[in-house]
Amino acid sequence: MRIARRVVDSLRDRGINAHLRKSGIDAYSVQVPAGGGREAIWGSEGTSGLEAEVLLDGDLVGYVPEIPGSGTFDDAQIVDAIARADYRDPVGRERAEAPPPGPSLPREGGVFRRFIEGFREDPE
Repeated sequence: MRIARRVVDSLRDRGINAHLRKSGIDAYSVQVPAGGGREAIWGSEGTSGLEAEVLLDGDLVGYVPEIPGSGTFDDAQIVDAIARADYRDPVGRERAEAPPPGPSLPREGGVFRRFIEGFREDPE
């Protein structure tokens, strides 16, 4: 959860309306808007690499195939890859450059953030 939370926070700092999404027992993914009412869910299958499903009203309408080498990405590289994703076609791709950052968005959770994370400050 901590990696997903850091990625969501970094994306929100860049103005991308990302959300932490619970994908199962002790499994979390990153949800970002993909335009046209669609949403992209990154890392929902627990694979070692970075890939996304694009959903519209819960139905699969596209995907971003696993990004080569993404199994070793650090947080900054994950954020950059998600920010550069282009979801216009059913098979998404990465843009050569990320769009310019927008105004930062507030962090999710507010005062309840510490409850959600279990009051721990342990590094991963």
